[in-house]
Amino acid sequence: MRWFDCYRMRLLLIALIITSVAGAVSGQAADSETNSAAITAAGPRLGPVVVVEVTFPDRDALDELARAGYDISNVQGNVATIYASLEELERLKQTGYPLREIEQQSRQEGFDIMALGSYHSYATLTEELSAYAEAHPDICRLYTLGQSVQGRELWAILISDNPDDEEDEPEFKYVSTMHGDESPVTEMCLYFIDLLLTEYGQDERITNLINSTAIWIVPLMNPDGLELSRRSNASGIDLNRNFPLLTDSSGNIFTGEPLDAETRQPEVRHIMNWTVENSFVLSAGLHTGSLLVCYPYGYNEQMSAVDTPTPDDLLYEEISRRYSMHNLPMWNNRPDGIINSARWYPVIGEMADWNYRYVSCNEVTIEISNNKRPSASQIPALWSDNSESMLSFLEAVHIGVRGIITDRASGEPLWAEVLVEGNSQPVFTDPDVGDYHRMLLPGTYDLVFHVPGYVPVEWKMS
Repeated sequence: MRWFDCYRMRLLLIALIITSVAGAVSGQAADSETNSAAITAAGPRLGPVVVVEVTFPDRDALDELARAGYDISNVQGNVATIYASLEELERLKQTGYPLREIEQQSRQEGFDIMALGSYHSYATLTEELSAYAEAHPDICRLYTLGQSVQGRELWAILISDNPDDEEDEPEFKYVSTMHGDESPVTEMCLYFIDLLLTEYGQDERITNLINSTAIWIVPLMNPDGLELSRRSNASGIDLNRNFPLLTDSSGNIFTGEPLDAETRQPEVRHIMNWTVENSFVLSAGLHTGSLLVCYPYGYNEQMSAVDTPTPDDLLYEEISRRYSMHNLPMWNNRPDGIINSARWYPVIGEMADWNYRYVSCNEVTIEISNNKRPSASQIPALWSDNSESMLSFLEAVHIGVRGIITDRASGEPLWAEVLVEGNSQPVFTDPDVGDYHRMLLPGTYDLVFHVPGYVPVEWKMS
């Protein structure tokens, strides 16, 4: 660990100008067609929703479907899976593309969770999370991030050796089931929580991870959607199309406008507020419906299915492979089991893009099963495929460089921006401790530290 002091300067006629822009996609504000697509893709879809497979002739046709605002959830070859209202279904039929209706989702509650009773309902999930927190008070805390549209809690589990203290350690999160019809990933989170808590003090690898990391897990971001057995929340909104766009605010949490969360759906608003209150370094959103890891950016101004890299594209490829390489079905599904999100299909308002651009958290999207909700008897096999991957991805939060930035005179921690020369993506210190964690691949780097009112400091690290 290296400690860095910043030297206070007297600000006479000198103004410190912070010049980084977090993860900006090239280009200016999107046109009205793109903004309209964003609204349409998110919803609301309040009536029956039909899941349909559309066979499109080429990538240009896929781009047109995305620009038209259809809620695309998967693309395999030249087949797109789309969640469509009845009106949208009629428009899709008019395209002349071959299509196949898979299922219809209603808004009625009280569905049978799954055969064999192995899938958790919101109520049984709440009971189990409470039991874990009570059984492991030394390393586990259960929090609510807020309530859903229908008043259900968004539960978050924190696992760390000192869960009540702010420490010099990276913060990590898994956020699961933002689509209510993707409940297998909730089960993966419960398996993972159980593994961490029961093996602490027994398994050296897991013990070291818990002692050196603040591990957050949100097993169910969309509890209403789970109870309604549908993709969207209770208001008919796709939560993974409801995060702020690139054009909704300029800059990032350090240099830009205040957080714009109040206009979002409550589930998205709670996740945004919680994310900003912490200093997450690495994150993954967990899904089903495909078998891959995709990484930002998912959005480009043209809404085209083309590779749209971030400044940390090579890093993203590496951490994505850290997950896929331990999951043989995923690894064999496509080259290395990974793809750039926009290259897969362009999307607006995605959680991963917002995390990277606004709070500088490296987030990927992980799809663990081509089947949205396989038989409950397959859950143990899914866990076998994903257990090592989930651990390996968590360990990736520790790659790169780290340090603490304090005021030389007082020793107080400082909120600072940390930049790598040649890379426009900043990271920020945790203002409570002053620690930063910049994920980097092996190499030699020149780092620049900016604190408003202080002289910038440069440092070479390898």
